[in-house]
Amino acid sequence: MVFRAAFDCLWCGASHVVRSPDDLEGYAQLCPACIGRADENGFLRFRLKSALAERAARVGQPSASSAIVAEPPVDDLSEEMKAYYAARAPEYDDWYLRTGRYSRGPVHDLAWNADLDTATLWLDELPIQGEIVELAAGTGWWSTLLAGKGVLSLYDANELPLDRARDRLLAHGLRAHIHVRDAWAEPDRAVDALYCGFWLSHVPRARLAEFLDLARRWLKPGGIFAFIDSRADPQSGAVDQEVSADLEVAPRRLADGRDFRVVKVYWQPAELEAALRAAGFARAEVTTTSRFFLLGRAAA
Repeated sequence: MVFRAAFDCLWCGASHVVRSPDDLEGYAQLCPACIGRADENGFLRFRLKSALAERAARVGQPSASSAIVAEPPVDDLSEEMKAYYAARAPEYDDWYLRTGRYSRGPVHDLAWNADLDTATLWLDELPIQGEIVELAAGTGWWSTLLAGKGVLSLYDANELPLDRARDRLLAHGLRAHIHVRDAWAEPDRAVDALYCGFWLSHVPRARLAEFLDLARRWLKPGGIFAFIDSRADPQSGAVDQEVSADLEVAPRRLADGRDFRVVKVYWQPAELEAALRAAGFARAEVTTTSRFFLLGRAAA
């Protein structure tokens, strides 16, 4: 974490200048008022704990509080992430549609819609057919496209988003097998294609190889693994959401004010291509849209 002597608070936006090079505020990049509220907010608590550890490391002292306040391993956030996406189901599509808290003004929203069109055309042009599995399908934004290409099974760890996916498919006159199933669950068969929309960014760095190995086991020889995911554009999220390529744990706030933490990794195309090849995939190719999305495909 970079020490800053002068900064705008990452949470409330207030300008602050530290009094000395050892001030905790400069490491956390939070104003004193927000540091005082760390017990009430997961993001503030995370920044404070990281700042304590960084300041201790800079001055060569062990962090007295590290044993009791160290941030839990990102794997431990799985239940918090499930709770967040279940609660977010009613407002999730606002992110795609750039409505409500996700509207970032005409210039950025126009760029978003252009990138979304590019990603949709890219996925539609992939030679996906036969039996298709979609993991972490959420509200089914991509499911209608996939259901028109073959026999689709769409899975998510939460029932509430799947209810919306079911309604979306019915509205389009499409059918699919819809079940609650965690993306980390062991494959029960081999299929022709596997798709993940905005899931790889929720895979901790330490577990990427594990998940890609699981993805390969889902596929028949020659089967296609495809994914679309996020780039670290500051205008991609809600107006009250920080985008940081440096942190693996990100705060998320719902429209009703509830706060959660999620794993959010902004992968680079080259590192994903290398990881796919290491996992046994062939013809791995990861590209980007102009600003917002990663587009990836590989063959088992």
